[in-house]
Amino acid sequence: MKPLLLLALSILPVHLSHAAQPPLELTIQKSSAQSAHLTTRIQWADFPKPQYKNSDLNQQNRAAIIRIYADETGDVTKATVQESTGLKALDEKLVNAVLQAKVKPFVEDDTASAVIGYQVFNLNLTPDNAEACNYTFDSKNWLAQQQQQKVPFQYQTQPMLGLDSTQLNGHDRQVKFSFKTDKQGNVKKPKITKGSGIYELDQQVLHAVANSKVSVKRTASTLWLYKKSKFKDAIEFDLESCH
Repeated sequence: MKPLLLLALSILPVHLSHAAQPPLELTIQKSSAQSAHLTTRIQWADFPKPQYKNSDLNQQNRAAIIRIYADETGDVTKATVQESTGLKALDEKLVNAVLQAKVKPFVEDDTASAVIGYQVFNLNLTPDNAEACNYTFDSKNWLAQQQQQKVPFQYQTQPMLGLDSTQLNGHDRQVKFSFKTDKQGNVKKPKITKGSGIYELDQQVLHAVANSKVSVKRTASTLWLYKKSKFKDAIEFDLESCH
């Protein structure tokens, strides 16, 4: 029986003779990069400021949507035209303005992530005899604060608002908003509770609020130093009072 056994072993398929060797292991590369946060509405740390004239609009109102890519620091790394104004040169002005702006990163669990989202631009003709005037951040709470009235909180300095009358599209506007504060009075999570009807205008207000700081009078009932506090405010944009 032994010779027959040896013969049987000798005619086994050649590839089975390697079965005892350990299989080749492939090294799996794992990326530590965070996935980008997708959003339909970008929150800005520095809002885009496209510069254009009536001649750039070719004598009619224009609109566009720009797709934006920003890294975890808020720097815009790429901007593409999602919906065009119909004018290539005007599209390029919008893209350049976006590339020079800065996005507010998405933060979750104290970790900042890259952001991918969209920004809508509505570009309107300005009457030839009209002069644009600038608005300051004269919110309800700020005006009451300046008149030494009792207010639930105080802005440490007047928030900076980069807005002019041409952005109202010919109508008075109102924006209502709320926000939270941390123990140091830094504004957190500003939110529009009633919009103006113009997204860019609302974002300008949010940007101003987000970069401000407030003071709150401590009382035994609020205990605001030990938990986040929520406040609200509103701002009116009146065409006739613009100066």
